[in-house]
Order: sequence, then structure tokens, then C-alpha cells
Amino acid sequence: MLVLDDEEFLAQVVAKLAGLPGVTAVALGGSRAQRIHRADSDWDLGIYYRGSFDPQDLRELGWSGEVFELGAWGGGIFNGGAWLQIDGRKVDVHYRDLAVTEHVIAEAEVGQFTIEPLMFHLAGIPSYLLMAELAFAQVLHGDLPRPTYPPKLREQASTNWWNRADMLFGYAENSSTSSGRVTQCLGLLAQATMMAAHAVMAAEGRWVTNEKRLISDAGLGSVDDLLTDLGKSPENLASLIVAARNACGSRLTRGGS
Repeated sequence: MLVLDDEEFLAQVVAKLAGLPGVTAVALGGSRAQRIHRADSDWDLGIYYRGSFDPQDLRELGWSGEVFELGAWGGGIFNGGAWLQIDGRKVDVHYRDLAVTEHVIAEAEVGQFTIEPLMFHLAGIPSYLLMAELAFAQVLHGDLPRPTYPPKLREQASTNWWNRADMLFGYAENSSTSSGRVTQCLGLLAQATMMAAHAVMAAEGRWVTNEKRLISDAGLGSVDDLLTDLGKSPENLASLIVAARNACGSRLTRGGS
């Protein structure tokens, strides 16, 4: 069986996606767009549509895998997609509504955004993640906005994320003295650290597309070290939470200065 090289593979897939009714643009995202991928990394392709899009049209292209309905991935800004196998490669297709994207950009310009829950994301995802995708994406068909980080969003997002993180740190610290709440406290600590990392990235005007490298990208790897030490002295949970909170607050201060 003849396997296409990457350039030919991508060109053929994009041509078929671009021909779907309603689709006006196709972009390569994820690690491949940022050129930090491995040889076996997935191919992340965003299909941007205006008006309406019918996933059945994607199914009828005949690729193996699972095609989800609109809204199947939570019904928010991540409104569905497909997990496919094409020419021996894993391809993730993401549906992106251009009207929603343009609304998110307009809101972000004045410092406004929302946070939505999403599976596998401890902190949830900010609506401006759609802008982060566009900032990193390689547009392969059509025209798409290429947003920069709005100054008002830097200020508002940093403050919002840190306020959320700080409250969670405080609740975790207060709960750490209660018997049997170790798992709960560690969960709160992890969630708070992710939110603090979002605050740092926002303060520095750096886009975030997912949580995979968020803690290290924000310079908060020291919190991982604290959690490793906890295994040796579990009775020090309260002091660990305080140390993590201080580390995050200190990093935010340095980042925002």
C-alpha cells in the first residue's frame, strides 16, 4: 500500500475538508503547527465554517474513525469534531464556528472572556483559547484572523485567574487539617496551580492552547517538586499548600512586573 509523504497527505486532506459545505477555512494546529511535534504526533486540523455545518458531510468522505455531532464535546467553544485514521495517521478534526470566534475576539479586545469546563482540563478553558489557536495556526485554506494578545485581556485575565487560584489555595489550606481530606486537598492544589499558571501566562501576554505544558511554561515546576516531597512527609500537607501558593504568587508578581 502506497503511503503519501506528509506534504502530499496534508494537501489531499485539506482539499477534501475545504470542499465541505459551509467550510471557509482550514488550519493546521497543535504541536505540528508549532513545530514541536514528534514523528507520531496527531494531525490537528481546524475547519472553520460560517452559518452551519453538518458533520454528516464529513462522515461521507469515508475516512475511518468517529465523527461527532455539533456540541458533542461540551457545547461551548469546543463544539465537536472527529477522531480519524487517514493514510495510517491519526487526525483530529475540530469544528470552529467563525461567528463564535469573531465574538470571542471582540470580547477579548475589551478584556472580557468566559471559562468553560472541558474534560481533561483541570482549570477549564478560557474562551480566548480560540484566539490562541489562531495565533499559532498554519492557515492552509482560506483567510482567518491572526490576533495578537489584547492589553486589556492581559490585565483582566491575569487578575481573574489569580483570584480564582487564590481562593482555591485558601480553601485547600483550611481543609488540610480535616481528617481524611488529603485527596480533596491535592485536587484543589492541582486546580489552583493550573489557574495560577494561566494567570502568569496572561500577565506575560503568552497564549495557552492546552494544559499539557502549562505549569512548566509558566515557570511553576517547583510545585511539582513540592508534591514529590509530600510523599515523604504527608503530615506536612498544610505547609505544602502554603508553599505552593507563595511560589505561584511570587512567580505572578515577577511575570507581571
